[in-house]
Amino acid sequence: QVQLVESGGGLVQPGGSLRLSCAASGVILSSNLMGWYRQAPGKQRELVASLTSGGRTNYADSVKGRFTVSRDNAKNTVYLTMNSLKHEDTAVYYCSYSGTYWGQGTQVTVSS
Repeated sequence: QVQLVESGGGLVQPGGSLRLSCAASGVILSSNLMGWYRQAPGKQRELVASLTSGGRTNYADSVKGRFTVSRDNAKNTVYLTMNSLKHEDTAVYYCSYSGTYWGQGTQVTVSS
């Protein structure tokens, strides 16, 4: 049984940082494409960052230079490090394995 569990969300002031984690069981995260998505109220879910099995990364234009996706194979965990956070980054963030399996989401709120 595949399970993805996100953590690390919370309330942060504009300009602050957070690191989200996506821990997996039942699957080896490094074996396929991993994605971080977010969904803000009233908006569609959007891809924020992706990481291929070979280590290639891709980012949405809105987060380029601020967000970094990485992976710890020993911990079977993928991270999303978010810096210089803005109000518009407020959303529920989800990790996904190959677009097939999804975590439950973690709320990120950027507010002063």
